[in-house]
Amino acid sequence: SIVGYERPYLDGLLAVAARRRHDEHLLVLFLGSTIGNFDRPAGEEFLKEVRRILCPGDALLLGTDLVKPVPQLIVAYDDPTGVTAAFNLNLLARINRELDADFDLSRFRHTVRYDEVERRIEMHLRSTCDQTVRVRKAGFTVKLAKDETIWTESSHKYSSDEVIHMAQRIGFCCDAQWVDLEWPFAQSLLIAG
Repeated sequence: SIVGYERPYLDGLLAVAARRRHDEHLLVLFLGSTIGNFDRPAGEEFLKEVRRILCPGDALLLGTDLVKPVPQLIVAYDDPTGVTAAFNLNLLARINRELDADFDLSRFRHTVRYDEVERRIEMHLRSTCDQTVRVRKAGFTVKLAKDETIWTESSHKYSSDEVIHMAQRIGFCCDAQWVDLEWPFAQSLLIAG
């Protein structure tokens, strides 16, 4: 049977784990590149919590976006059709709608950077002019200088070996790993020890 849960990640996993019979193993799917949206220490801490909930023999199928050439990354996060830019600008539209703010979306540009040291893509919204924005329901005003940015998202990139070593540190063994070499991305089958 399939039972759906609408909960934060770990709360949902706890609910599923509580329903299992003693002779069942769980397979947890974390398929996309969401782990990359955590900074590295927080991502590892999240996976430690997943491991803590799982029993020996349970499995986690973990998706991770792998390090790739910077031009390939930039195009992925600043696509020529503008889909990612629209997604990023929609954050300001939501703040306007939900928090009664007055962001003028035409005064921001989507920008993407790659931090070589941290191995992460950063998405920013760059102010095209000096401006003041009110966020009424939050009770504050923010002044933005021309070219100042609002950092909206990070996406950390991993090596396939880094995923295996991280898994080992937190009590998993990597049973299998499938890597798409054309668009370096890994799915790693991690077994709880």
